[in-house]
Amino acid sequence: MSQENLVVFEELPAAGGRVIGVARINSEKTLNSLNVPIIRLLYAQLCGWALDERVVAVFLHASGEKAFCAGGDVKSICVAVRAHGVDDPTAMDLFSDEYRLDFLIHDYPKSFIVWGTGIVMGGGIGLLCGASHRVVTETSRLAMPEIAIGLYPDVGGSWFLGRMGRIGLFLGLTGANINAADALATGFANHLSASGRRQDVLQALASLAWDADRARHNGQVSALLDNFPPESLPIGQLVAAGDEVAKRVSADNLSELYAALTAPHENAWLDKAARSLKAGSPTSAALIYRQWLSGQQLSLADIFRQELILSVQCARHPDFIEGVRALLVDKDQQPVWTPASLGEVSEAWLDGHYQAPWTGEHPLVNLENWRS
Repeated sequence: MSQENLVVFEELPAAGGRVIGVARINSEKTLNSLNVPIIRLLYAQLCGWALDERVVAVFLHASGEKAFCAGGDVKSICVAVRAHGVDDPTAMDLFSDEYRLDFLIHDYPKSFIVWGTGIVMGGGIGLLCGASHRVVTETSRLAMPEIAIGLYPDVGGSWFLGRMGRIGLFLGLTGANINAADALATGFANHLSASGRRQDVLQALASLAWDADRARHNGQVSALLDNFPPESLPIGQLVAAGDEVAKRVSADNLSELYAALTAPHENAWLDKAARSLKAGSPTSAALIYRQWLSGQQLSLADIFRQELILSVQCARHPDFIEGVRALLVDKDQQPVWTPASLGEVSEAWLDGHYQAPWTGEHPLVNLENWRS
């Protein structure tokens, strides 16, 4: 497949001579995971549509029903660093481009609809959470499982998990999967649709009598999206286990929190979350806790600037490369973490992850000026 076909763009004629911008990530075999070409194609087109007076809304979806987006192409970072060393630019290129795209969606001046059906993980969450209209279906499965690969919930995760309170901390530390009901309850999503109604939603958007006042467009889209509910929806795992989750995340220091969250439980979903944290990178656990705290204090743009430093540094420290190696490259499922335990993770070790790995101006210093 040529790079140009990795994203398919369409301008759907709408009522009154208006246009709906439709972008479809077209990499079904990789579960529509994000790489640099996909990110750059999306960014350029979305900037153009944002400034195009004909375009009243953007609809972002992906090929197939299995996944909207299963994450970013972290395997390419691992392979590049193993081949060329920590100064390889792959991590910088991927993360800086990805965070520009994510910030653009958060800052988008028009109704932005993301169709988050199937698997939505990591980088897919980054695309979803910035949208004005975040649609999940009965097949949606969402997670930020970065602790398993020695990373942390990036793509703005420091922002939105911090604002979810301790539920966000639980999801970040355990990488727990949640369904549509949970996504709605936590704010990951704000609309629910039947998975088979995608084309019906697009046709309804094209037929919508768009108000002359653009300030009313979000309300119009919201009302429209409420017309396509699924026949049934399973109860949320997080909703069902809410009391126990609240008890487990009540500790005010990381060591007590870690002990509570890794304790076995008869609830299979909670027990899997406990095992995931226990098997994950101790450095990641400490970084996730620190990011959850700092994410409640910084602006969104500053969050992305901080995350770029942290993510590039993760690629220069051992656990991220080792975690991706074990899960996606060699696939032995046996990562060897450094340090090996949470008690061995020092504040100085964490501080090193926050040191800019470049000299001079921050690559995202002009993040907010995407219009120019």
